[in-house]
Amino acid sequence: MNLSTRQGSPRVPRPFGKGALARRNRHSSHLDEANVLDAYRRWAPVYDNTFGRLTTEGRRQAVEMINTRSGSVLELGVGTGLSLSNYGRHLDIVGIDISPDMLERARQKVAAEGLDNVSGLYEMDAASLEFPDGTFDTVVAMYVMTVVPDPVAVMREIRRVCKPGGEVLLLNHFSEESGVRGWVERRMAPFATRLGWHPVFDVDRVMVCDDLKLTGRFTLKPFGLFTLLRFQRAAEAAAAA
Repeated sequence: MNLSTRQGSPRVPRPFGKGALARRNRHSSHLDEANVLDAYRRWAPVYDNTFGRLTTEGRRQAVEMINTRSGSVLELGVGTGLSLSNYGRHLDIVGIDISPDMLERARQKVAAEGLDNVSGLYEMDAASLEFPDGTFDTVVAMYVMTVVPDPVAVMREIRRVCKPGGEVLLLNHFSEESGVRGWVERRMAPFATRLGWHPVFDVDRVMVCDDLKLTGRFTLKPFGLFTLLRFQRAAEAAAAA
């Protein structure tokens, strides 16, 4: 895959290196890039054996769906590379993450396991992707949207780099307005900056792209805490209509 140019403005992401980290105005969220980097710097050494275990089932189901497809896949928030070895070898995998500490562990996995279908790992801001429009057949973001400071900007970038007719998969925690879980989430909300993620996060915050049609919604284990959303981007003719 040639990732070296972008329509109208050539930009060259450096594999296993630093990308431009965009500074953007944030919504009402108190999270910013520094909060996220600090949280993942602390989590990186223990991530696989803590949160990684909790999210195993969801990752497995998302990757199973992706493995029925072909072509190129972009994984946003690739982290320590927990999913990389599970992708089919017929797929061309590119991963991005804003955390260099997480990416270092992902690089080690790629080298140790000989994952030659992983064509690039980039340090990059998900709200300012350095890829041309319509680059990827599939874009997936697992446990990412509650972490990023500007989820609307990230969704628009996901839509932009997904090919017309391609698919987008979002695996995430979405909050509830009522019940015990909703009560706990609201009590946790003031600690978002310390946690490095948004405990209160409504699904409407990712429903912002008119030409991304929701084709599936699945509640996943454990305890129904996570939801997998599957979208298809409209083909060019339909999008232009």
